Amino acid sequence: MKLLIFGIDLILPLIVGYCCQYQKKFNDQFFNKMILNNILVVYPALSFLCFWILPLNFDLIWLPVMGLAMGLIPGLVAYFVAEKKFADDLDRGSYVMSAVLSNLGTLGGLCVFLLYGERGYGYQQLVVLFQYILMFMFCYPLAQYYYQRANSEGAITKISVKQVLFSRNQLAVVGIFCGVALQLAGIPRPHALDGMAEFFVHFGAWTALIPVGYSMDFAKMKGYYYQLKELIAIKFIVTPVAIYGLSHLIMTDRVMLNSILILASTPTAVNAVITSRIYDLNINIAVAAFIVTTLIFLTIIYPSLFIMLQ
Repeated sequence: MKLLIFGIDLILPLIVGYCCQYQKKFNDQFFNKMILNNILVVYPALSFLCFWILPLNFDLIWLPVMGLAMGLIPGLVAYFVAEKKFADDLDRGSYVMSAVLSNLGTLGGLCVFLLYGERGYGYQQLVVLFQYILMFMFCYPLAQYYYQRANSEGAITKISVKQVLFSRNQLAVVGIFCGVALQLAGIPRPHALDGMAEFFVHFGAWTALIPVGYSMDFAKMKGYYYQLKELIAIKFIVTPVAIYGLSHLIMTDRVMLNSILILASTPTAVNAVITSRIYDLNINIAVAAFIVTTLIFLTIIYPSLFIMLQ
């Protein structure tokens, strides 16, 4: 059933979005509004609902820290690679986003669950705890920086802290803080809202992936496939080795360590494509990275880990 849901929520909306290229009723503006709906409604609501009932147990604090490291370490490596590899800042920005944002949620959660059941899935939930913060408070400002630099003839422009912190793109962070506040206040979440989070997960997957499918241009992406060699190494060699090595220094639980290894090996997330689209970066690099790394993960990386770790 979970595999079926995974296919329905990941593969089918991409196909639907791609097919939308051959119709004339809905244009780019319609799909941009669909993305905006996720940012302004779905992500804030989902963050609010999940953090309202999340047990605030600091015994497992290293898991969300490792989750942040899974984005920051490959992002730092990709930053220096992109500076040498690309001349256009829009290309650089999309490349770095593809390295920072990994599919820890949908794909990572499913893969960990298949090996370690609910225990592994619980660890995965803690690892992704700060992923919204990473995306909205780090990736969005960084994407904005690359966009500004590309449109200022190479000059380094300053990003307004006020613009970043009080942008409507940060509403998901507001949802997180509101949910935590209610949790700390001891206010129980009404049972009537129990099914809302699951609804927003599925609804958000479709409204996030349909615009991605609509943006796929295989002819344009073809020229970027060969430029992803370093990114593939960053995602599937550098990041897992670094994260697994750091985790060994502070953790002893074998299931926890193996779950972290799987999550550190996940491919580029669709959020890299969404971020590139929002800030007008080179979306073709992000889409190519999303497709190529996902295929490599599903056909080589995860089957190898599954055999090795079970």
